[in-house]
Formats: sequence, structure tokens, C-alpha cells
Amino acid sequence: MLLSGKTALLTGATGGIGHAVARRLHRAGAQLILTGRRIEVLQPLADELGAQSLAVDLADRGAVADLAKECADVDVLVANAALPASGLLTSFSEEDIDRALDVNLRAPVVLARGLGQRMAERRSGHLVFVSSLSGKTGTSGTSMYSATKFGLRGFGQGLRGDMSPHGVGVSVIFPGFVSDAGMFADTKVELPRGVGTSTPEEVADAIALAIERNRGEVDVAPLPMRLGAAFAGLAPEVSAKVTRRAGSADVAGRMAAEQRTKR
Repeated sequence: MLLSGKTALLTGATGGIGHAVARRLHRAGAQLILTGRRIEVLQPLADELGAQSLAVDLADRGAVADLAKECADVDVLVANAALPASGLLTSFSEEDIDRALDVNLRAPVVLARGLGQRMAERRSGHLVFVSSLSGKTGTSGTSMYSATKFGLRGFGQGLRGDMSPHGVGVSVIFPGFVSDAGMFADTKVELPRGVGTSTPEEVADAIALAIERNRGEVDVAPLPMRLGAAFAGLAPEVSAKVTRRAGSADVAGRMAAEQRTKR
């Protein structure tokens, strides 16, 4: 569907990737409703783009239900918000687990249910879920994060089949490591030699492309990482050995240490 003249709800707009997505959708002609927890970051972006801003904590189930009602008539949902969740499972409290599941998985599902119903009635609309290459292959130190991102992939695949007869598109986006902004960039962890990154703008372009061309899944990562994710789906045990030797556990451990200080 063409974005020009459409209204789009973007969650997670306060992050650097969210900023890039908001500006890309705005350039395509969409009217935006931006959500995030930090209104002091959200409002200047909303002012810049002539958008509506809503301060929402997606871990608050009542707030998610209210958001779904308030934005029921939007044409596009981009479920971009996510919490970092690297580390061993034993490093998470039950509260940490609930919050990661609520923000990364439950909130997109509930929003899709509320907004998708009205889209189906109008026979027009698009739902986008920002997953991760960790939603295609789980590696050491990513069990909790991968659980939420694998969940988004399965949800998106099934929902795409359900919504297609009603004229509503569903897309899942799979970024790898993103430079300059986002949860990986915030940790300032260095990657092993040969492991590439993508930019927030490339993620934003992928989202716009998915909406405009109704793509089911779009990977956003250098070719070696995309091939690695595909190989992991075919030979997970071999892939796990290769990634461990490449230092994936060390990267995840360092990311987790940085992220724990911000929980």
C-alpha cells in the first residue's frame, strides 16, 4: 500500500532506530502517531514531523489496551518497541521476564488484534513487526531475547495468512546488528572482525519497502549474516558451533553486562 496520506502508529519512537523509521515514513507522506516512554525525547521528534505523541509504557497492560482503542482507525502499525534482553536466563528476575515478554511480544499481539480488526473491516491496512535475526537463530546468551523475537516471527507468519483474504498486509523485519543507534549500539560492544552492521536508515527503508510492496519478511543485515541465519535454520547444531568459535558468547556476555546496568 502507498504510505502517502495514511496514518501510521509507530511504537518505540524514542530510540534512534525509531527516529529513523519516523522520518522515513514521514518522507513517504504518512501522518504519524509516535509512542514511547520518554516524552522529553518523543515530543521534539513529534514537533519536527508534525506528528502526535503519546507517552506509553508497553509493559503496562492497561496502557496497551487504551492505546489500541485510541488508535483503532490507523492504517499502519509499526511495532518497533523492544527491550534488550541479552544474558543467561538465570540473570533475569521473574519481573524482568514478564516485562520483556510484555513489551517485546504481548504488546504487538494486542495492538495487532485491536487495530487489525478495523483494518480487516475496511479491507485495507498493514501491520509491521520488527523482530531480529535473533528471531531466526538463537545463540548463547540470547535465550530470552530470541524467545520474544522468534515469537514475533511465528505470529507474523500466521497472521499474514489470516489477514490476506481481508486485504491487510503483514510484514516481519529482521535486523542484524545495527550501528549508530539502538540496543546494540548503546552497549558500545565491539564485534568480531568480519561481522558487519546495518544502519538505522537501512532498517527504516526496509520497513517502508515491506509496507509498499507487501513483503512478508525482510532481512536487514550484510549478506554473510543473512546467509548465516539461513544456514542456522537448516543446520542449527553446526551453526551453533561455528558461532561459538566466532565469539558470539563473548559478544552476548558483554552486551548483557551493559544492559543489566540499565534494567
